[in-house]
Amino acid sequence: MLRLLVLVCWLAAVSQGAEDVRRPFPGVTHIVRSDTAPRAFRMHVVRIELGTSGLRFKVSPPGGRREAVRQTTLDFLIAEKAQIAVNLHFFLPFPSSDPDANLIGLAVSEGTLYSGFETPEQSYAIVADAPAIHLDRDNRASVITRESASAAALWNAFAGSAQIITNGRPSIPVYRDERHPDGQLIPGGPAPYSNARSWYAAANARTIAGLSRDNGTLFLVTLDRAGASLGLSLYEAAEILVRDYGVHNAINLDGGGSTTLAMQDPGTGERLIVNMPSGGTARSVASSLAVFVPLDTTPPARNAETPRPISVRIAR
Repeated sequence: MLRLLVLVCWLAAVSQGAEDVRRPFPGVTHIVRSDTAPRAFRMHVVRIELGTSGLRFKVSPPGGRREAVRQTTLDFLIAEKAQIAVNLHFFLPFPSSDPDANLIGLAVSEGTLYSGFETPEQSYAIVADAPAIHLDRDNRASVITRESASAAALWNAFAGSAQIITNGRPSIPVYRDERHPDGQLIPGGPAPYSNARSWYAAANARTIAGLSRDNGTLFLVTLDRAGASLGLSLYEAAEILVRDYGVHNAINLDGGGSTTLAMQDPGTGERLIVNMPSGGTARSVASSLAVFVPLDTTPPARNAETPRPISVRIAR
């Protein structure tokens, strides 16, 4: 009977999807998850242990006629000679071919603050004074707000559209209406968006950054909407990250065609985009996060069980 139960659980897991788990650098686990529920999607989860010796970070620095000069996340990775990079902020003007851009929300690069908390024009998608993730000089991480940031010595910090996981629970913002007088979002925009048709409910490519309960692990997550991957809503993504990966707090970063995860191949040294950009080619974005990890001379570890079935919780 026990063997039968194990077999049933394993078959159910295989039908849901599988994970390929690798450890390309010290303190870094790279998970590629392919799944079919709630629809076909492909997710990259990069788990970075912040206590790793020699680890450091850098947010794209300021420059140009506005706050930043746009470049692809891969170009930033190559220029910085880093090991991992992911796109960060929403930015304006957009759409535009202008190489100079303003970031939306808090941006600090190695102690230089060049974009502050703000009330954005896109209030149908981005909350006012959106919380940010801060990484100090010693890689101590936290989610900060306008109030808490004023007392902090900021080193590297980046904001997105909203905090979508708060203290281990999904916390997708809602629109202000009669039933939600304190809603953080304003109905309108191109849809127009409302609680009946939330910007956060669309299945799309996503970039998310999160922290573990003890703030000792940083999660960098991308979801593709290209090829066979149909993307996820932020409701769906938040539930998966809480349930399956132990993400305790997280913010939603710029997604869609901006979603990019680039990494150095630890074997060849080549730096490549590892996800599938929605537009077919990498978008020039206004900011990215570079992760510098001490290289190991030993071959990269690969989980002996990968690709492995995703664990399934059985109600008792």
